[in-house]
Amino acid sequence: MRRRDALKTLGIGALTATAGCLGGFEQQSAWRDPPLVEDRPDAVYLPAITEGMKMYGRTSAGPYDVALTYSYPHRFWTVAGTDLQKTVVEADDSLHLMASVWDRETGTVLPLDAGVTIEVLQDGSFVTEELAYPMLSQRMGMHYGANYRLDGDGDYEARVQIGGTSLHRTGSFAGRFETAETATFQFTFATDELHDVELTRHGDEAGTRTTVPAMEMMGVPTGKAPAVESLPGTHLGRETSGDASFVAFVVDDGARFDSDGAYIYISARTPHNEFILPMMGITATVERDGETVAEDRPRPTLDPDVGYHYGLPVDAVESGDVVRLVVDFPPQVARHDGYETAFMNFERLSFEV
Repeated sequence: MRRRDALKTLGIGALTATAGCLGGFEQQSAWRDPPLVEDRPDAVYLPAITEGMKMYGRTSAGPYDVALTYSYPHRFWTVAGTDLQKTVVEADDSLHLMASVWDRETGTVLPLDAGVTIEVLQDGSFVTEELAYPMLSQRMGMHYGANYRLDGDGDYEARVQIGGTSLHRTGSFAGRFETAETATFQFTFATDELHDVELTRHGDEAGTRTTVPAMEMMGVPTGKAPAVESLPGTHLGRETSGDASFVAFVVDDGARFDSDGAYIYISARTPHNEFILPMMGITATVERDGETVAEDRPRPTLDPDVGYHYGLPVDAVESGDVVRLVVDFPPQVARHDGYETAFMNFERLSFEV
């Protein structure tokens, strides 16, 4: 369903002009702030509407593969510490630009702490530049995006500036992703093509604790966490808090993960689509016979087999030990509708060896 058709169906208000005058859609408040589910659960839920996307291109830069996609300008929610803030569409926003960044060799989606910026030029002249927020959406998973203002229809150049990372990296990722790289795209912005992007209305199902399926677009990965059965080590279990899934493992010989002893790691992921949940603060303790034998913050780590995870080197782990987790702050990633009420408030978790 096209957005202009969906708006009529939703009963949000009619356009004051004919279908050929869609260039003024930014001025319509209903278009800038579409319906939001009432009484949303503190969990993942199906939004009132889901906006599709289209691709401007895919290229490589250094060790990265990068895809540039776009959709309507739309609201999203940013997180700073424990605070959630809604970002609304401004009247002159033209589109929502998104960059997906992943390792070319393994296909691993990369949450990069140095960030991603998208600069847009036209005929060599600067048009706009915005920090692209690390984001989660139910269709795209982990990506970077923001709303951008262009100078009308025409040809543009987008420069996706990738800042690299200082995250701990293990396995074949050690020493990689440190340098800044720039991926360049030539694209044509056309308002009519933007309005042809699919929009799905979910009707009575909106607000239910489910999600839309992840996208399948030209081989662009979504940041889905590795299957539990493929992960190395001894599986300690899966627990849920804040509607996030926490999968815990212990590896007795942690040398592979730069540990002189054992290695405990946590893979945090969304329900349903199993997307990674990065940039979270966690404190872990290991208890043995009622005594604390280890306590620290597991470090965010990138690994080609485990993916993004939180790892804790310890001297040793024994049968009967209990690993306890406290989430100090939620994932510091922006969210599209359907994720903004989840992954914010957490209870303590425990896993027994």
